[in-house]
Amino acid sequence: MSSYKDTSAWLKTKLPKQPQIAVILGTGLSNMAEVFPLLYSIPYNQIPGFVQSTAPTHKGNLLLCEVEGIPVIFLQGRFHYYEGYSMQEVVFPVRVLSALGIKVLIVTNASGSLRKELEPGTIVQLQDHINFMGTNPLIGMNDDDLGERFPSMNKVYDPELCLLADKVAFDLGIKTAKGVYIAVTGPSLETKAECSAFASWGADLVGMSTVPEVITARHSGLKVLAYSIVTNYSNLFHNLAHSQEEIQRIANISGKQLQKLIAELILRLTRTFSLTS
Repeated sequence: MSSYKDTSAWLKTKLPKQPQIAVILGTGLSNMAEVFPLLYSIPYNQIPGFVQSTAPTHKGNLLLCEVEGIPVIFLQGRFHYYEGYSMQEVVFPVRVLSALGIKVLIVTNASGSLRKELEPGTIVQLQDHINFMGTNPLIGMNDDDLGERFPSMNKVYDPELCLLADKVAFDLGIKTAKGVYIAVTGPSLETKAECSAFASWGADLVGMSTVPEVITARHSGLKVLAYSIVTNYSNLFHNLAHSQEEIQRIANISGKQLQKLIAELILRLTRTFSLTS
């Protein structure tokens, strides 16, 4: 397997501009990137060290786009632990982004709601998370070039970024909520008893991604912001089978609002955090 340093060096020769912001697009959200002018595109299976995304709606491309004139990397889909990949393979793209010089990582996902008030279609800014995946992407030898052996997960979602994003959402008239996300391995969906336990622990949303990437990003010193689109109620509130078609439909509708929020946020990020354009 290619090292993240080799892959980042290889990508630098391909990218026409040097980005400092990257966005990971979750289930049903890949189309968000396609509204922006495209500078460069490459499928994951052509990038050294990347594996193939097999999850539904995860297109599996790395795009370099211009958002309000600012170069931004979009990852159209992610890798999941449930796909059979190792944690090192799941978070390899984040390692590459770090080595490329990315400073801010925006992570998105689709999730199930553990709170009645967080109904399908709600855009939730993550405030914290619970890692219930039974593993951690930092297990193994530590790479001191990236970060310390025991990185703090205090304020893992950058407070300044969260405040700026709140201001952007308010100015655009986009309603967002706040919540705690719990990550499970999947791919089986959660039982009613599990959902009840998760809610009692303080979780508001449940999903099968994001946390490994966020841990890795923070280990590397990246500033992180994350949004989850609620695509369904957990079975705490119903006894119906989840429909992938309905999940994708809701993600697509709310994704258009989230795309507007992210575009304006990126514009303001360059001013607030002195990122180059």
